[in-house]
Amino acid sequence: MSVFTLLDPAVGLAHDAVAALAAHLPTALAVVLFTAAVRLLLHPLARAAARGERVRARLAPRLAELGRTHKERPERLREATAELYRSEGASPFAGCLPMLAQLPFFTVMYRLFTTPNDLLGATLFGVPLGLHPSSAHSGPELALFAAVFAALAALGWLGFRRARRTMAAQPTPPAPGTGIAPYLSYGTAQFALVLPLAGALYLLTTTAWTLAERAWLHRGTDPTAEAGATVARTVARKRGKAMS
Repeated sequence: MSVFTLLDPAVGLAHDAVAALAAHLPTALAVVLFTAAVRLLLHPLARAAARGERVRARLAPRLAELGRTHKERPERLREATAELYRSEGASPFAGCLPMLAQLPFFTVMYRLFTTPNDLLGATLFGVPLGLHPSSAHSGPELALFAAVFAALAALGWLGFRRARRTMAAQPTPPAPGTGIAPYLSYGTAQFALVLPLAGALYLLTTTAWTLAERAWLHRGTDPTAEAGATVARTVARKRGKAMS
């Protein structure tokens, strides 16, 4: 028995929800709306993650200082780091909550779109939702997949730019091997190549939601300026201690 079959009850619920919407709307639009509805339910976790990211950015110089102070005592470093986060009422894992919460949903949707069912027989501009990119041959099929992949690539580029700006704004050098992280933004477009059209629509919707959500939650903030201000406050605090 495949591990995916354990998710069949949840897949059935997702199918019924999309089918209920598809009774009144085009199935492709039903997929988009269902994805958006689930992401809306997960929005409180995204807000918590955004707060956690702001706390980590503010604490980055102090965490770096702890790392230098206790670099020979890993156990003491863990305790001091945990104490620092407790004093701020934050968690170092808050930023992982949205991703972890989306994994079950992603797996359910993957199962839904890769298992034959009536939803995949519906069409978008005449192209079946169950059609795979490798099976697209006609002009309309190729044009639709090209448009979807171009949109995913554009979203990947936006995510890449944001990730690069965030890394450049960090007051401490990035850890070895993390330089590749921004390029992971293009992974969604690559993964869409192995999914049918319905799966690509899901990825397009959830990726666009993620970027829009992050832009809204971080509106009015400049990562570079914020990090610079944090460093300036840290330097001023150290000078004050030296003069006292």
